[in-house]
Amino acid sequence: MRYIRPLSMEDAVGQLAGSPGTAAILAGGSDLLVRMKGGFIEPDLIVDIKSIDGLGEIGETAEGFSIGAAVPCALMGESAALNREWPGVVEAAKLIGSKQVQGRCTIVGNLCNASPAADSVPALVAAGARASIVGPGGRRTVAVEAVPTGPGKTSAVEAVPPGPGKTSLAKGEIIEAILLDRRAPRSGDAYLRFIPRTEMDIAVVSAGVNLTLDEQGVVKSARVALGAAAPTVLLVEEAAEALIGRKLDEAALERLAKVCSGACRPIDDKRGTVEFRRKVAGVLARRAATTAYARAGGK
Repeated sequence: MRYIRPLSMEDAVGQLAGSPGTAAILAGGSDLLVRMKGGFIEPDLIVDIKSIDGLGEIGETAEGFSIGAAVPCALMGESAALNREWPGVVEAAKLIGSKQVQGRCTIVGNLCNASPAADSVPALVAAGARASIVGPGGRRTVAVEAVPTGPGKTSAVEAVPPGPGKTSLAKGEIIEAILLDRRAPRSGDAYLRFIPRTEMDIAVVSAGVNLTLDEQGVVKSARVALGAAAPTVLLVEEAAEALIGRKLDEAALERLAKVCSGACRPIDDKRGTVEFRRKVAGVLARRAATTAYARAGGK
């Protein structure tokens, strides 16, 4: 096994692209190191990206925010500007792991792990976030929901962590940052999940909602995303359509819940049945929409 700590993105991309064996990127390491310590994987090459300039920073411009690939979730929680503009994204990131894990884990790692139950991904999808990708062919930007393409192999033994999922990243490509637009006036977002325990568990179902209102409190744009409800995070366009052009009245909320329940493609397992997950998806979407609406200034 080789371990390298490049100082430039170009070097990191070159090392990954030229690696003849299996390669892994180390940012927070909260997924990678657990699998290595358990003996489930042993990469031929580990590329530690924490020393690359800018990847450990949250950038803010007139257009929005850039969250570097090595930014720990704890740092996101400490950013007043990010909390003010995108509270749903931050509250999702703050649900990943324990306090100790928060100091290491990253939303880019959470995205690239490609778990259907990843906490930060539904909130990012609802927010319309994009991934800035660097590779041998240069830079490109894609919607966050286009990165995960399928779940990893699961184990019958609960103590064994699931394998990393599949992504659309080509060999040698690295996500350098997550991009969030400046929040529009009268906008709000929220994220909720259901877990069997009170803390530090994997989402059985989750929902992220992002709303923008007009001056009368009518929803003029919306994005609704569900997690742990299908092989990848679901962007439910019909659920958004149930809200657009209306205030968040009881009829709109009922329609939202029904659409979200119907959009689910979950599995039966010991953590929840298909019927249960569909029911809870509607409940969580309704509650998240209510919170997002209040944050946007709706009454």
